[in-house]
Amino acid sequence: MARYLYRLGRLAFRRKKSFVGAWVLLLVVLSGLAGAFSRNSDAQLTIPGVESVTAMELLQERFPDGGAGGAEARVVLAAPQGERVTDPAVRAQVTAVLDAAASAQQVVAVTDPYQAQAVSQDGRVAYATVTYGVQPDEITDTAREQLLATAEPARSEGLEVEFGGEATQAVPGQSAAEAIGVLVALLVLAVTFGSLLAAGLPLLTALLGVAVGMAGTFALSAVVDLTSTAPTLGLMIGLAVGIDYALFIASRHKQQLAEGMSPEESTGRAVGTAGSAVVFAGATVMIALAGLSVVGIPFLSTMGLVAAAMVGVAVLVSLTLVPAMLGFAGAGFNRWPVPGLRKRQARLETRDGFGTRWARGITRRPLPVLLASVIGLGVVAVPALDLRLGMGDEGNLAAETTQRKAYDLLSEGFGPGFNGPLTVVVDAASAPDPRAAVAQAVTTVRELPDVVNVTDGVFNAAGTTAIVTVIPNGGPSEQSTNDLVEAIRDDRPALERATGAEVYVTGNTAIGIDVSAKLLGALPVFLAVVVGLALLLLAVAFRSVLVPLKATLGFLLSLASTFGALVAVFQWGWLAEPIGVQQTGPILSFLPILLIGLLFGLAMDYEVFLVSRMREDHVHGAAPDESVVGGFRHGARVVTAAALIMASVFAGFVFGHDATIKSIGFALAFGVAVDAFVVRMTIVPAVMALLGTRAWWLPRWLDRLLPNVDIEGAGLERHGLRQAAERDDPRDEELVLR
Repeated sequence: MARYLYRLGRLAFRRKKSFVGAWVLLLVVLSGLAGAFSRNSDAQLTIPGVESVTAMELLQERFPDGGAGGAEARVVLAAPQGERVTDPAVRAQVTAVLDAAASAQQVVAVTDPYQAQAVSQDGRVAYATVTYGVQPDEITDTAREQLLATAEPARSEGLEVEFGGEATQAVPGQSAAEAIGVLVALLVLAVTFGSLLAAGLPLLTALLGVAVGMAGTFALSAVVDLTSTAPTLGLMIGLAVGIDYALFIASRHKQQLAEGMSPEESTGRAVGTAGSAVVFAGATVMIALAGLSVVGIPFLSTMGLVAAAMVGVAVLVSLTLVPAMLGFAGAGFNRWPVPGLRKRQARLETRDGFGTRWARGITRRPLPVLLASVIGLGVVAVPALDLRLGMGDEGNLAAETTQRKAYDLLSEGFGPGFNGPLTVVVDAASAPDPRAAVAQAVTTVRELPDVVNVTDGVFNAAGTTAIVTVIPNGGPSEQSTNDLVEAIRDDRPALERATGAEVYVTGNTAIGIDVSAKLLGALPVFLAVVVGLALLLLAVAFRSVLVPLKATLGFLLSLASTFGALVAVFQWGWLAEPIGVQQTGPILSFLPILLIGLLFGLAMDYEVFLVSRMREDHVHGAAPDESVVGGFRHGARVVTAAALIMASVFAGFVFGHDATIKSIGFALAFGVAVDAFVVRMTIVPAVMALLGTRAWWLPRWLDRLLPNVDIEGAGLERHGLRQAAERDDPRDEELVLR
């Protein structure tokens, strides 16, 4: 593989205009397709086959004319202080708002809060339910805007009008805070290379790769349902790995130029050696992300595949576009030096850097370093023992959003349970007396603890199915609400035997509970598939058994400490205010499985890049400790820069407005930082020093089975490609083109 990539790098260097032109043309084509065919990324976070989703589908079948199972919104209205919504003047304003809402596009019904007794006990707050005839992902932007616009006349007269519910959730936009990560990346690149031209190259190629990937993603949205989180996740991952992969190749190129190698030869060598590591690192990330598909959860599969595709684009960019840009730079790669860094760059060329001194210190005392690192990560991981999972609700949104304001008004006027009502569906088609069956179900639910109110059943036209709304005592994310759902389901067998009716629990709160349970059950299968495939890939790359095992155990330490930090900040509230966490609560139910896929792949990036340099020195005859130090001498500086860049890009998303993206960004930033600086740059050299030559042990039978992919590029020298390059042998291009 190293020889093929070497030839590819030289070909891109020579035909730089063709390669750059091909990428620009691809971007133009995909952007045109995206502009013509893209749809809103608003697929719902649901899982086919679970009880709550099945019950929702039953409602759509049994209530075809009533909008049951369709999207819903809530209009929450609050009178000015000292007044009541039942006052004639205020009531007229409320009626005007609801009449306007009823005339909005796609709306099939709007409840009357006065007839439905949806007025708070103090008379200040009322709410109405707006029912749509379509699913949430089918609501048009025009329909949503029409609903929100109904509030303006009443607001000008002093009435508070806010909107909540799934029908009001538009696709979140990008925050300007996310640009902070890109600026930090540029600063780190400038310090690493000491040249503005060299620093700008990885950033430029990464941005072009992200643009291509995002255009392709939006073009595919014409035929694939995307959640609103999927494109942002793809942007986050694509930008981070795109900069990192280009950085690894450009850093190798800079080192070889300093040794006197010609620009074209250096480009080929950089792609053949560092590019091999990029291929394996990228393949590991893609396996981990694509592995999300094995759990059988559509929205999670889509998110994983989008992110995996973005990583694939980043790999292709690093192998083709980066060497082409190096061709444009030519001998002027270090042009435009950064003021004040010239002396620092000169010192780094002649003296051991901090990474080398760090590695020597660890190899002298590997056991104490290993124990201290493991104990420290264990302490950080302790809060993970209190991990609770759940789906986010509108109480987690920013305080200035209309959804959050509506949530708070409902909690104030009616109690927190009104923000998480449960829908009990009684299918009495086979019951001897449908109405008696529904009445008994209502009585049974009313006797359960943590129930505030239970409505009488509302029957469909055929009189065979009824909807019963249950208001719990706690909010949608509280454990008492989860316990109530379980209690209703526990009473179901006895109720069904007594009445002959089938009983289901659904609604957004129940769907969230079912999604969380399904995701938790899918974790073991996902871990087995992803870790198994990645271990095999790392065994092929390093031709070792112990190195992949060490890499995986180190990842588990990183993961545990990341979960601990997540719980401490987003569940316990530590440091919540500085990073803008509006409300603490359970960790998003899909975050653990998504985080496992993302962090495992990204953690293996640094494992591959750092240990591949150790193996390269080992293959060339270095002693065990010296191979560790040599790997750090060449790799620590660039791995440090890469980790700072990736963590900064992820941290930039922490300061956005979307609560889901905020938690993902925090978890990835923290996880990458811990894995890079504690696990890969501290625990890895300590373990490698303790193992010595045993680190590269591989059974003979396995050695015969595994292909030799030459990730360290030793085959480049064996086959004399340098001499071929000096002769300007055109066969190199012919081999690539064939």
